[in-house]
Amino acid sequence: MSAAPRALARSLNDRMLAGVLGGIAHRFGWQPNLLRVVYVLVSIVSAAFPGILVYLILWLLMPNEAD
Repeated sequence: MSAAPRALARSLNDRMLAGVLGGIAHRFGWQPNLLRVVYVLVSIVSAAFPGILVYLILWLLMPNEAD
């Protein structure tokens, strides 16, 4: 029997700015630094992906881990 998946929440321990990408990485079992690099690269390369805007929206919508 596997453990229940973690809720999607901003990380309190693994954060660079607000913990959004750290929280997403922990939720899906990914490496946080790799996710950050991929997110920045996709944001720079793709004009259709407004990375800063998406990050700010997630910052507002995602609760902290402690909440």
